[in-house]
Amino acid sequence: MSKRPDSLRLASYNLHKCRGMTGPYAPERNLKVIAEMGADVIALQEVDFRHGSRPEALPRSQIEAATGMVPAVFNGTGQNSLGWHGQTILLRPELMAQAQVRRLPLPGIEPRGALALRLPGLTLIAMHLGLARSSRRAQLQRIVAQAGRLGHDRLVLTGDFNEWRIDRGLEALEPLHIIAPGPSWPAPFPRLRYDRFAVSRGIEVLGSGVWDNDFARQASDHLPVWADIAFEPRSAAPEAGISGRIADYPGE
Repeated sequence: MSKRPDSLRLASYNLHKCRGMTGPYAPERNLKVIAEMGADVIALQEVDFRHGSRPEALPRSQIEAATGMVPAVFNGTGQNSLGWHGQTILLRPELMAQAQVRRLPLPGIEPRGALALRLPGLTLIAMHLGLARSSRRAQLQRIVAQAGRLGHDRLVLTGDFNEWRIDRGLEALEPLHIIAPGPSWPAPFPRLRYDRFAVSRGIEVLGSGVWDNDFARQASDHLPVWADIAFEPRSAAPEAGISGRIADYPGE
């Protein structure tokens, strides 16, 4: 699948701890799917096992050789964790040299957090929202409030929204354009659009989709989603407000 030279391919993928639908644990399947997508930046969820010290489920020692990407640098949940609250971001190595990543704590019934990745001209917030709609609403309100206080940059939110409705639960994202590329869960017979993007002004979405093939349907309980984006001229970039540049990362 070809891309425009000036575009970025963003993706989001819930790995389900690399256990597929029912096991066995086989991270090489997830790494193969990641490599196939050819993303420049991919937000990953459930990259660590859930209990104890939260050790990595996706082996960091295999990532670059298998995918050509590298994990973003930040402090994880624990000493042996790849992610924070089970999340990490992979990037092309040339992008990693320009990247800044911060953790954004989120409210809710369960412990949750988001990752804010800053690249030249773009802030991407990767998230895995809670299971309760009341928590998801509070989490999105927190993310939007923080982004809205912090300057003027292009903004993308992506991840596992855990929201299947299109008419409720996402009210805080009204100033953004929400993209639900297609049903992504459950992977063997996808019906629900859990995995999404939300983009600000200043971003042109060239295309989006669900990465759906027989192999991806075995690798996780979610199918990954992708979006190709390009930057519109600065004159079309967001005004002050929701589409904020994240600089100081309050609340870390």
